[in-house]
Amino acid sequence: MTADRAKRPSRSVRIGVTGPIGCGKSTIAGWLGTHPGVAVIDADQVARDVLEPGEPAFAAVLARFGVGLVRDDGSLDRAALGRIVFADPTALRDLEAIVHPAVRPRILASIAVADSADAVIIEAIKLVEGGLAELCDEVWLVVCDPDAQVARLAARGASATDAAERVAAQVGLAERVAGAVTRTIDTSADRTATRALVEAALADALSRRE
Repeated sequence: MTADRAKRPSRSVRIGVTGPIGCGKSTIAGWLGTHPGVAVIDADQVARDVLEPGEPAFAAVLARFGVGLVRDDGSLDRAALGRIVFADPTALRDLEAIVHPAVRPRILASIAVADSADAVIIEAIKLVEGGLAELCDEVWLVVCDPDAQVARLAARGASATDAAERVAAQVGLAERVAGAVTRTIDTSADRTATRALVEAALADALSRRE
């Protein structure tokens, strides 16, 4: 724990939840959100919000990737954009450079609103890269077996190629965030066992609230 964290006054426990796509971080955040006094901030949803028509990031994405990504109803074709960026690391970095600066202020505002809760959960795949981990008391890394990862993406409707590209695009995420991680939750086991791990981790985190 950093000196900055140790000096914080009494407030909610902030728990960052991150991990590769398909490993279950959204499921875990959902479980945590069923507890009274626990607020969940979904960075992925915020990222979707900043790419709505009329938002500056929406215009910036079209300028970078082309107006062909606009659907007939004026919204962004997110599936088409995903196919572009997950197949091209440079395109993915360009997209992140557009989206992350727009997302961070909204998440900070949401944290300020929710900070009277017992716990605030910040679910974000780019928790560390986006500078959000430093705001958290704990960082939970959600991992699973790669085969389970691909299978879960396929169950959501992704093609085998799309699933493999999305998994490949995030190879090394666990290693990159290792320095910030305080707990690792492996979701390869059955849901009952995984949820028991999550409940125990939350109880321990709340017991440390000061």
